Amino acid sequence: MNKVLVDSNVILDIVTENPTWFDWSARQLKRLADKSVLVINPIIYSEVSIGFDRVEDLDIVLSAGAFHRENLPWDATFLAGKCFLKYRRSGGNKRSPLPDFFIGAHAAIQGFSLLTRDASRYKSYFPKLTIISP
Repeated sequence: MNKVLVDSNVILDIVTENPTWFDWSARQLKRLADKSVLVINPIIYSEVSIGFDRVEDLDIVLSAGAFHRENLPWDATFLAGKCFLKYRRSGGNKRSPLPDFFIGAHAAIQGFSLLTRDASRYKSYFPKLTIISP
């Protein structure tokens, strides 16, 4: 079965009932859950956690029944660093590795597809990555 790494923005669209993106994100998750394993990693978990006061509440939303949890592979962290270096050398102004580089590298190294609303950076730094986006 195919695996799809789900970016935090898609999950947050549903949790926050985002008026612009809720319907699209909910449709995509439902469609993909029927034919794929939905995956999150510690970076995604951390980003989504900002909206919760209790870990127990977060774990209900990101339940094992809905999302398979995978650790970030060491090869992915290496690739994230290299992509971040390329970003900095091409004029990027953020000084610490952005979560997007870890997320994109994880999907790329593992051969997962990536469900996200923010495809531009992923396309630039992970051109072979299969991206599902609006």
